[in-house]
Amino acid sequence: MKGGGVENPAFETPSSDFGQPYHAGPAGAGAGGAAPAGPDPCPEEGPCGWGPCTPRVLQLCNNSEGYLAAYSLLAIFQGIVVNGLINISISTIEKRYELSSSLSGLISASYDIAFCLLSLFVSYIGERGHKPRWLAFSAFMLGLGSLIFSLPHFSSGKYQYGSKIEETCQTAETTFANATCSASTNSPLRKYLYVFILGQLLLGVGGTPLYTLGTAFIDDSVPKHKSSLYIGVGHAMSLLGPAIGYVLGGQLLQIYIDIQIPKRQDRTYTKVDQDDPRWLGAWWIGFLACFFAIWLLIIPFSCFPRHLPGTAKIQAEKIPETHHDGGQVLVQTSNFGQSFKDFPMSLLILLRNPVLMSLIVASSSEALVATGFATFLPKFIENQFGKSASFSATLGGLVLIPGAALGQVISGFLVSKRKMDCRGIIKFTISTSTVALILNSVFLFAKCGNEPFAGVSETYNGTGTLYNLTAPCNANCRCLRSLYYPVCGSDEVQYFSPCFAGCASYLFNNMKKTYHNCSCIGKPKRGSGSEDVVYEAIPGKCPTQCNLLPVFLTFFFFAIVFTFMATTPTTVAILRCVPDKQRSFALGVQLLFLRILGTIPGPILFGVAIDNSCTLWDINECETKGVCWVYDNKRMAYLLMGISAACKIVTIIFVVMAVYFYKPPPLTRALPQKASEKISVIHT
Repeated sequence: MKGGGVENPAFETPSSDFGQPYHAGPAGAGAGGAAPAGPDPCPEEGPCGWGPCTPRVLQLCNNSEGYLAAYSLLAIFQGIVVNGLINISISTIEKRYELSSSLSGLISASYDIAFCLLSLFVSYIGERGHKPRWLAFSAFMLGLGSLIFSLPHFSSGKYQYGSKIEETCQTAETTFANATCSASTNSPLRKYLYVFILGQLLLGVGGTPLYTLGTAFIDDSVPKHKSSLYIGVGHAMSLLGPAIGYVLGGQLLQIYIDIQIPKRQDRTYTKVDQDDPRWLGAWWIGFLACFFAIWLLIIPFSCFPRHLPGTAKIQAEKIPETHHDGGQVLVQTSNFGQSFKDFPMSLLILLRNPVLMSLIVASSSEALVATGFATFLPKFIENQFGKSASFSATLGGLVLIPGAALGQVISGFLVSKRKMDCRGIIKFTISTSTVALILNSVFLFAKCGNEPFAGVSETYNGTGTLYNLTAPCNANCRCLRSLYYPVCGSDEVQYFSPCFAGCASYLFNNMKKTYHNCSCIGKPKRGSGSEDVVYEAIPGKCPTQCNLLPVFLTFFFFAIVFTFMATTPTTVAILRCVPDKQRSFALGVQLLFLRILGTIPGPILFGVAIDNSCTLWDINECETKGVCWVYDNKRMAYLLMGISAACKIVTIIFVVMAVYFYKPPPLTRALPQKASEKISVIHT
């Protein structure tokens, strides 16, 4: 190696990419123009372009910053589609294609299924391949998955929204379609389930290289003390995607599904608006737009060289911190990992690395909590603090997304600034997890009791029974328990719907809907300021008397920040504690366990806990149990706090175990820290 440093052959073979012939010709010449006697340390460091086409303007991006920009854009769009648009559109897809919640859950799980099946193989094979081209393949599959996911809209015909559902009290002689039980039939629309699953599987295939090979390429291309900052920025950008996806998806759902609302055909059809339960939004537009945007990213990834310029010099200056247990001897042999027959042994070496497995279990435990709250935090805010579903989702996004992104950037900056070694990084995660555990106690004091609810927490003015929505005042209204449309009465009691409140009519006053002639609503309470009200009920839940929402959001925001401050350091520690040849493969193993132990069971466990706090279930006309309408707020808070605290304790225990098990290479402690010195380190 030229440039004033000591020749360091030990660093020419840590990665199977190094020292392999790429092409013959002038590109392999040394600094003086003559061909070197031996192979160049990193012959695939080349210009940015496509074969002989290497425009000079592209060379401005042929560096780690250019790659990070392209990586961040792909991570953003992946987050928009997978964690944003799909999550916010799934309820609309359920209604449009007549799918049950279990089938829509299968759609959501298909991404993780594909990821689990492919993560090990892609990370193992791609480790010795052209990583930027793998990311070009990732962009192709993500774009194709987005396109496939939108196709059912174009082949399922126009949406027929049917007759209007009556929300007010109907007389006994009035009949309407939704009042009787009809056996479910196998709708032809359900066949599109398999198209949605195929789209999710393709998205899972595309997401696999992004967070394994893409992250490892960042670590390959930047100095060790900058790696954590670059990875932290990349991970933070991946969290920006869901935020954009939720905002974009929410706006698109305000557009009618077929763009133009059809004109009234006969007297049984009425024009729908966004307040009508039959309204469906244009869920498909976002997927189609992302298809075009993601495919444009194939261009930059396909032009990057196999290694960015300066990679060999950066690799030579890195001091190994691989966990020293003897397993790295076989890995460092020149031929190991060149064929797929080494896959079982390579996997076994990683599984026997106690530091790696401890960090994987710790990160999986944190992922369980993160995905659980990402799924159910809006529902928690909605029920605890009496907010609307849309406002709760907005608050949840404003807390989760910025908190997670800020935590990853801060931790990446601190690790980079302090130039922490592997042991220091692991100790840093212990401190952040401990602070997050302490902040988790917010659930103990920032919780609210339930507001008065007729038929659930109190009777209808002394008539009827608890946990029974039907009372003498609404017995003849033929109300639907499947139509949850809460209203707040002038008596400051919440009712399940205008029908269950006995309201027979409604008016619009100053563009606000008010209900009148309500047989179940009592007189306004004295001293409440409601004596002069001109209505008997208004849409929405009654205003809560609990004012702890700002306290909860503040504490929970910092809990999220400190929780995600462990994410980037954990990734960096995993890259440090394994041999260079196995870095991508180690990330693949981590992401496999992350899904099996974390992201897949997390929402399920949180969902079971929340269902366990339910006090009023939806029982439709066919006596089929559906969703939960009302929860015991205190029980919900205690259950979620217990799960979160238990997972964080598990995280701390396994991170402490990682510190205990970690053994640096014998010579590492005696090495100088100057990055400019090229020291030959022989792995024993």
